[in-house]
Amino acid sequence: MRHNAVMGSNATTRFWHKLADKKVQCDLCPRHCVLAEGQSGYCTYRRCDGGELVLMTYGYSSGFCIDPIEKKPLFHFLPGTPVLSFGTAGCNLGCRFCQNWNLSRMKIKNADLAKAPPEKIAQAAQLMACSGVAFTYNDPVIFHEYAIDTAKECRALGLKTIAVTAGYVSKEPREEFYAWMDAANVDLKGFTEEFYKKYTDSALQPVLETLGYIKKKTSTWLEITTLLIPGVNDSEYELRTLSEWIAKTLGPDVPLHLTAFYPSYQMLDHPSMPPGHLLRARKIVLRSGLHHVYTGNIQDAQGQTTYCSKCGEKLILRNGFEITGWSLKEKGRCKSCGALCAGIFEEKPGKWGPKHLQIQLKPEKNYRPAILE
Repeated sequence: MRHNAVMGSNATTRFWHKLADKKVQCDLCPRHCVLAEGQSGYCTYRRCDGGELVLMTYGYSSGFCIDPIEKKPLFHFLPGTPVLSFGTAGCNLGCRFCQNWNLSRMKIKNADLAKAPPEKIAQAAQLMACSGVAFTYNDPVIFHEYAIDTAKECRALGLKTIAVTAGYVSKEPREEFYAWMDAANVDLKGFTEEFYKKYTDSALQPVLETLGYIKKKTSTWLEITTLLIPGVNDSEYELRTLSEWIAKTLGPDVPLHLTAFYPSYQMLDHPSMPPGHLLRARKIVLRSGLHHVYTGNIQDAQGQTTYCSKCGEKLILRNGFEITGWSLKEKGRCKSCGALCAGIFEEKPGKWGPKHLQIQLKPEKNYRPAILE
């Protein structure tokens, strides 16, 4: 396949337009950054160059790892299979609690990225027997063109594509992007505009629009993650409001992952989320009508188990990212009562387990990915 960039050069992007005085406006996300020649947008790596908006990270990655798909987290999409995870640098949000801030806020002068053409990424995933490729570590919204070109290569090889994203994107690019995504985990970081403004330097409504679009207008499998920060976004009222909105607007079968906050980036002085508080939050959300609610960043066997929403049977047992029990038959039906469990399931789970394998793409024409110890 042909691509819209020569390796080693910037790639001209889509979703922008020219303004007066040789400025351009980016239309990719709700920020609508207006840039003069040589200026970069909020995300750092989309820049006005020669009167055009270019993506500076096209064809370059900050690293590759083969992970269990459960780590994304996705619990209802091809459980037990490995995915090739990669990202670039930069972000269009400014989360004070960012856990990947070294990548999301990386300055251009400090960027250490390796050459990684889309076709090589897809080939590496196939060679390493992965079920697909996950765009993660930093938000794929900002490397839109690169992610889509990689997704096209993956689809040509029969591989799945996964977006791990905050969902902060404008309407037209959203439609193009999710035409190429098989699954997505969207961070719903809180449920008030005040929280989004103060703690993420963004807005809630575009994220809600993205969630609604994915669920109602695409075939992309959707799961949601909310990082709970004690005393900030974990009140009973906010938890009930968030979960009731999901149940009513998206449906009760959309899995919700509640993960525990640990001090990071600009919130190092804030206390960690006590495990007991996370267990309490899960009970509140379950009472609001959601069928599949999981806990993350803590040890909690009950909060990692998938239950049948009809008879209560344990369908998938997990120990961290490892599957330890399986009670699904064909097409994801409960072996006990025959009810369908929402998701994308094979007859049997994958056997990848909890392994985390770092690899490096070699530049040679005929190559195999190198495993890094």
